[in-house]
Amino acid sequence: MPDKNTNGTDGQNHDANGHRQFMSAALREAETSLRQKEVPVGAVVVKDGRIIARAHNQVEMLQDPTAHAEIIAIGAAANHIGSWRLKGCTLYVTLEPCPMCAGAIVLSRLDRLVFGAYDPKMGACSTLYNIVQDGRLNHRVEIIAGIMDDQSRFLLQEFFATRRTEK
Repeated sequence: MPDKNTNGTDGQNHDANGHRQFMSAALREAETSLRQKEVPVGAVVVKDGRIIARAHNQVEMLQDPTAHAEIIAIGAAANHIGSWRLKGCTLYVTLEPCPMCAGAIVLSRLDRLVFGAYDPKMGACSTLYNIVQDGRLNHRVEIIAGIMDDQSRFLLQEFFATRRTEK
């Protein structure tokens, strides 16, 4: 799927090269997950054009079902700025967030979510649900979807193909 801005704006305020630069950093985190035999998802949080937090999935390593890249990155960003309100921040993540992560994105008051691959099984930011833009909630997040989705999808396919051959 091509890069897509799902918030209904023309996207002119968004620099595609900047999005690719930060998504590349998230992909490097996802590659770390892959090397650690975790589902390869990576995330970075950006404020004022700088990465303030980065993370990758650590569910298996920590034996913690909440140790998704997004949750870890959001926590690190809040720690970095000294506030749970991540106003002025953008989360870049290689895979469309699940319902748990989408809830954390709303609760942390992130301004924007940029993700790579859509998730047809758990996607909660446009595919199955759209929690981050639900008008019934007290905060809505701008979404820019499909940035470097081919690279994100390739890592996931590589991971699951390897898992199938190991079984």
